[in-house]
Amino acid sequence: MIGVYPAEHQMQPLIDLLPVVAFFVAYYLFDFQTAIGVIMVVMTLQVVMTRLVTGTVSKMLLISAGLVVGLGGISLMLQNELIFKWKPTVVNWLFATAFFGSYFIGDKPIVQRMMESAFSSHFDLSKRDWRQLNLMWIVFFVISGVANIVVAYRFSEQIWVNFKLFGLLGLTLVFIIIQTIWLNRHAKSDNGQQESQE
Repeated sequence: MIGVYPAEHQMQPLIDLLPVVAFFVAYYLFDFQTAIGVIMVVMTLQVVMTRLVTGTVSKMLLISAGLVVGLGGISLMLQNELIFKWKPTVVNWLFATAFFGSYFIGDKPIVQRMMESAFSSHFDLSKRDWRQLNLMWIVFFVISGVANIVVAYRFSEQIWVNFKLFGLLGLTLVFIIIQTIWLNRHAKSDNGQQESQE
């Protein structure tokens, strides 16, 4: 989930891209089934290495790795590659559901719990602002999930593989730009007050 990492974990988005890049390379060097096996192994190693280096593993990484291994294994056993193609959609929709559910569970939306400590010194966000930012992430997750499944069903295998790396990354970067523009409207000035939005 690029864009929701605190400042001390700025390298995490690059680390998170490694399994997708490994899948992409394995697909073009070998075939789709080999690529599935490769990403299953790389995701498992990513969880182990993250645990060894940081001492903890985020729920998002565990969910993503679990779905890669689970859906990948089923896909290989049944020789049905479409099962594996559902993974990005399932992950995005699970995140959308969790972010939406956070409106009703706890006193803060998930995005505020994740980003407040990193953003508090730079942005002046009200409770309403945090709820709006959380909604932006919900919309992003829903759209990403829909886009993935449309490409999976309506386009060729090669186009989907390219979309998995470049398309979803492109969607994420566009969203980060939109989010950054929105956040800058709430940036604190040098004296600690919120900049005028007029």
